[in-house]
Amino acid sequence: MSFTSIPTKPIRLNRSELFVPGSKVDLFAKAASSNADIICLDLEDAVAPQDKDQAKKNIIQALQELDFGKKTISIRINGLDTHYCYRDVIDVMENSGERLDLIMIPKAGVPHDIYAIDMLVSQVENKVGRKKKIGFELIVETSMGITNLDSIISGSDRVESLHFGYADYAASVRMRTTNIGGSNSDYSILTDESNGERVIHWNDMWHYPISKMTTIGRTHGLRIIDGPYGDFSDPDGFKSHAKRTAILGCEGKWAIHPSQVDLANEVFTLPEKEVKKAENILEAMKKAQESGAGAATLDGKLIDAASVRQAEQIMKQTKLIETMS
Repeated sequence: MSFTSIPTKPIRLNRSELFVPGSKVDLFAKAASSNADIICLDLEDAVAPQDKDQAKKNIIQALQELDFGKKTISIRINGLDTHYCYRDVIDVMENSGERLDLIMIPKAGVPHDIYAIDMLVSQVENKVGRKKKIGFELIVETSMGITNLDSIISGSDRVESLHFGYADYAASVRMRTTNIGGSNSDYSILTDESNGERVIHWNDMWHYPISKMTTIGRTHGLRIIDGPYGDFSDPDGFKSHAKRTAILGCEGKWAIHPSQVDLANEVFTLPEKEVKKAENILEAMKKAQESGAGAATLDGKLIDAASVRQAEQIMKQTKLIETMS
């Protein structure tokens, strides 16, 4: 390992993050009783301009009165390029007490975006004497954001997680798609004629930004969370998409509909066979080290110190789920 340590961030279970429009009061209690690990009360895209002020009042009242249990609660504020942004931060934080845990910042583009919100949050925390420090969730959803990712994270030590916004990212880089996540038949390759039959292989057009987010985000000790899957009538598509991002290093996914919460929890709870495999690796390496060996074989495969680190990460996440879910 490098002599430079990866920063330590607050530990939160984040397999599923359920989004609830601030304008839909009737959904608040249902979200509170759901199996979602985190609830994000939304003031941005899910709320029409004429409803934003009332949505904010609804959220403030809910944070004051509604029992969310042990769930982590976040709000998604409006973008820094709108006149709603600063009042979202000030009004909610000055009037909602201690229940709020996180603020989600959309369309993070440069470090100054994050610094600006940090300044507002710090001033309000100081004014009201807030005991619990607010953390930040950043949505990476523009070409600027993905390009400046490493520096954006340095905008505040409050940053805890990165989230990928499919639709806005696609619009930003002018992708020829209207999908929110998922696949596209045009993003494929056609095999040559060497074997007499040409076959189409679909590819994952979201691989690059997700992979970049996991690589850079983990360097800063952040949680990496997959964004929305727009077709909530397609559970198989949701699970397939989530599994790809889980393999790449994401530890959770958005749920834009309550039906997606349990699907996300299922995918991002490690399968029992993988947990057992990790346990076997740790046991095999323990015996090998006790005998003076630096490596071992398990089921016909070589395992060594790197295998131990992989297994330890699996066991760490499993224990987190067991203790916090």
